[in-house]
Amino acid sequence: MSNATTKQRESIWWKLHIDWPLLIGLLAVLVLGGFVLYSASGESRAMVTRQFMRIALAIVVMIVLAQLSPDTYRRWAPPLFIAGFLMLVAVLIIGHIGKGAQRWLDLGLFKFQPSEIMKIAVPLMVSRFVSQNPLPIRFKNLLIGLAIALAPPLLIAKQPDLGTALLVAVSGIFVLFLAGMSWRLVLAAIVAVASFIPVLWFFLMHEYQRQRVLTFLNPESDPLGAGYHIIQSKIAIGSGGIFGKGWMHGTQSQLDFIPERHTDFIFAVFSEEFGLIGISVLLLLYFYIIGRGLYIAIQGQNAFERLLAGSITLTFFVYVFVNIGMVSGLLPVVGVPLPLVSYGGTSIVTLLAGFGMLMSIQTHKRFYAQ
Repeated sequence: MSNATTKQRESIWWKLHIDWPLLIGLLAVLVLGGFVLYSASGESRAMVTRQFMRIALAIVVMIVLAQLSPDTYRRWAPPLFIAGFLMLVAVLIIGHIGKGAQRWLDLGLFKFQPSEIMKIAVPLMVSRFVSQNPLPIRFKNLLIGLAIALAPPLLIAKQPDLGTALLVAVSGIFVLFLAGMSWRLVLAAIVAVASFIPVLWFFLMHEYQRQRVLTFLNPESDPLGAGYHIIQSKIAIGSGGIFGKGWMHGTQSQLDFIPERHTDFIFAVFSEEFGLIGISVLLLLYFYIIGRGLYIAIQGQNAFERLLAGSITLTFFVYVFVNIGMVSGLLPVVGVPLPLVSYGGTSIVTLLAGFGMLMSIQTHKRFYAQ
């Protein structure tokens, strides 16, 4: 065993199963998110305090999950997936209805959203299934993997919650892609999805969802109604310029022109106050986290570890891409928060749970004498 490897195993971080390069990147984004949330919330100390309490809980969850070995996750994948799927079915039957959506199970003391479990359970289950079969993945196993990856999102979309359904589906599909799906199959999938769009538009999408797409294509058609969010968001992003207007000095955000400014549209607040330089810093931090995640995926000791780590990392990238794209007017609004920055506890706990699994993969390696 090399001296470098021995020193790494003897470090306090390694014994705690914490990947400190990844931890530093996560903490940097969380702290930056705390500053922008204070401004976006109208200087609400109570909201920021609640958010940091949720972050503290999420960090505890991340550290606890980092202690478990990847083999443990492999064993837990089927029962976790089955339990989550049954809870999604229960949501459609007896779920709590709030704000026009049926997404929660009322457990008395609190309401629970089972779709969040599937953000972890789906990549776990697909990774387990794929890794048990020869790679690159064969057509029969690809179909089974697609069934595992797409069944939960279909139930989630009926709640309706297109944003979460998209993220859950993507987390499973990334596993199949990383497993060696041929480009001919990728092209065939794109053609199939394109052919399915008319069915989706006329028979499966709700009226408000169709309106979101139309607003995305031409927000100026209804500047005081459906297009208001995007128009105000783009004004805020553009008015930030290179250096921004300064922390808590953004006119669009402080004068309440930006709706949902502390949740889905917090990137517009950040852009207005910190400008192009601030955006660049935030994106560099995101790319650093993604790069570290991909490094951990490459270093995985078996197919299950590599596929799971790759899926978690690339799904995090989709979080960033979709939120910034929809706030900038490049994508339809689908309700995806800006990861580690937007207000909300469930999203942060789920994200850091995934990063805890990444740390587990990195720090539970078996070393052999060289």
